[in-house]
Amino acid sequence: MLTRVLPVLFHLGGFPVLTHPFFVSLGILTGVTLVVVEAVRRRQLTMETLVVMTGAALFGAVGMRLSGIAPYLDPSRNPTIAEAWNEGAHSVLGALAMAYLGAVLAKKLIRYRVRTGDLFAPAVALGMAVGRVGCLLTEAPGRPTTLPWGIHAPPTVPDCPGCLTGAAMHPSFAYEIVFQLAAFAAIMWLRGRLTAPGELLTLYICWYAVFRFLIEFTRASETVWLGLTRPQWFLIPGLVLVGWRVTTQYRKGVYDPALPRRWRTAEGLAS
Repeated sequence: MLTRVLPVLFHLGGFPVLTHPFFVSLGILTGVTLVVVEAVRRRQLTMETLVVMTGAALFGAVGMRLSGIAPYLDPSRNPTIAEAWNEGAHSVLGALAMAYLGAVLAKKLIRYRVRTGDLFAPAVALGMAVGRVGCLLTEAPGRPTTLPWGIHAPPTVPDCPGCLTGAAMHPSFAYEIVFQLAAFAAIMWLRGRLTAPGELLTLYICWYAVFRFLIEFTRASETVWLGLTRPQWFLIPGLVLVGWRVTTQYRKGVYDPALPRRWRTAEGLAS
């Protein structure tokens, strides 16, 4: 299957509308809208939550722009802050990590102790699904594959060795779009079942961390050590922490309302 790269989505009044920024902006707008809708539904649309949203948005934007500031162990090879801002990797992982930090700092600043993660969980999943469409249409698809759904891309795609050789490649961004839509559906299903505050976001982070670690094996990212990419090394400490968190909460019975009874019964018989 041949895919066509679309750096320019359309022209508006003679000006080109770039595909990647368009879908990233649309994803952010989708996420912000959904956060507000969820806050209204939960009766949490207050000045405090708006401050938290602003902190998350600002730090997330900075994290996305500066995520490529230190990609090399040799400091002399790393870009300056200005270069990283203008030509950075625009990493989703950097954006998510900094958005979380921004929300935490905003809460500390205004001394707001109510957990707000559940407001963000569905918004992040759906916003990411929309934003990744821009990546699918403009970036290197993935590593070569013999699977029947492998795609071909023209040799003009930057940083894509498979494009130069004409190899069929994994549609890695399509995988992520499907994952994010499935995660959004799962979150919406769990929304009325889990009552412990913040657990929707905890579960989403856990799901995405595991998915992203595995999907990196299909992406065109550079491997840096032991066959793993930079995102994978970035994710390893987070996987340990979030795995510990989810396991602890599971043992406390926090997720019991969302588990079919037959699973709990089978677990009890096995023990």
